[in-house]
Amino acid sequence: MTVPRHQIRALFDDETVTVYQAYRLEIAEPALAAGRFVPPFKRERMTWIKPSFRWMMYRCGWATKPGQERVLAARINRAGFEWALANACLSSFDRNRYADRRDWSRRLKASPVRVQWDPERSLRLAALPHRSLQVGLTGEAARRYVDEWLVSLTGVTPTARAVREQLDAGDDAAAEALLPPELPYPLPAQVAEVIGADPE
Repeated sequence: MTVPRHQIRALFDDETVTVYQAYRLEIAEPALAAGRFVPPFKRERMTWIKPSFRWMMYRCGWATKPGQERVLAARINRAGFEWALANACLSSFDRNRYADRRDWSRRLKASPVRVQWDPERSLRLAALPHRSLQVGLTGEAARRYVDEWLVSLTGVTPTARAVREQLDAGDDAAAEALLPPELPYPLPAQVAEVIGADPE
């Protein structure tokens, strides 16, 4: 079955959706101990969240890249996630979404949320034809993420390392069995329109 080119796939339930971030030890450990983001995490900076575990693994090199040695799974409420997407601007100009480049540039500067579609990754992190969503939060969106949307914060670095170990051993089936079960996320039509997601 062909996967739509622009589709969010995520681990979610009726109330929450899980997104991933990778940080250095000095940021991740205090956050995990507190169960929320605390200093030295800086809410003033744009923070990127990723619904795709495999794309997170591509980005952090299975938790081996410097500054990305700890992978966090943040369960956030779906209402917040959808608010972010509804208030987002694409990080690159799309003539189907914006009247012209000036309109897009104005929206990009004003929006507290930036979204981009990057190639999704296979189990072995090769680029796939369909896309994975990355969501950048700043300003009001970052504040809401930290203070209002976050339901729980857990460390999934051991999972990343266990998957990598199975891949190194040549057991792709065992590695795949360890991945979070991600399914197409049911976006409201008006939100899908904002971010350029394919219709259901």
